[in-house]
Amino acid sequence: MNKFKSIYLASRSSQRRDLLTQMGVNFEMLVLREGFDGEGGFDETPRPGENPLEYVKRVSRIKAQVGWDLSVRRQLLSYPVLAADTTVAIGNYIMGKPLDREHAIDTLRKLSGKTHLVHTSVVVKNETDVEETHSSTEVTFAELSDESIRKYVASGESYGRAGAYAIQGKASIFTVKISGSYSGIVGLPVHETFKLLQMMGVKTS
Repeated sequence: MNKFKSIYLASRSSQRRDLLTQMGVNFEMLVLREGFDGEGGFDETPRPGENPLEYVKRVSRIKAQVGWDLSVRRQLLSYPVLAADTTVAIGNYIMGKPLDREHAIDTLRKLSGKTHLVHTSVVVKNETDVEETHSSTEVTFAELSDESIRKYVASGESYGRAGAYAIQGKASIFTVKISGSYSGIVGLPVHETFKLLQMMGVKTS
């Protein structure tokens, strides 16, 4: 039985918006503010020695809680909040969002010719329940020349992206092999998220 006709998406990601739309899920945006100490703010700094998968699970739980608290403070309709987090990792090393151009170039050099993991965690929270799911996908990049790395970073796609790349953009030409959820790399594993929303009683079409 569908108890909820809509959800709140606690994310600014246009890719997550598009994927929810593909799933036939009605949603409204809740804008959270990374690194801001106040209403709607959260910190996603990794803890020392934190495992990459546990890291994304923890951060997505924080986002869901912050989003829920925000909806309550604003006295919004009582819809579930969906939050997600994605990270790129080589072993236990978390490849975060690049701070600047040189950081993006260095990140892509580290990924060149290697297989890495993309972890995405999804959490849905309502007044009484919290449920979560995740995907872990192997991605293998070709050997990248310095020229191709610099040209890619100059395109602007690196910024705001875990691992300094967007699989759905120009980085697709770097990708030799994907084993797992393509949509999970984009930012929301569709199959797992759809099942999670159904379990939480969210209407889908």
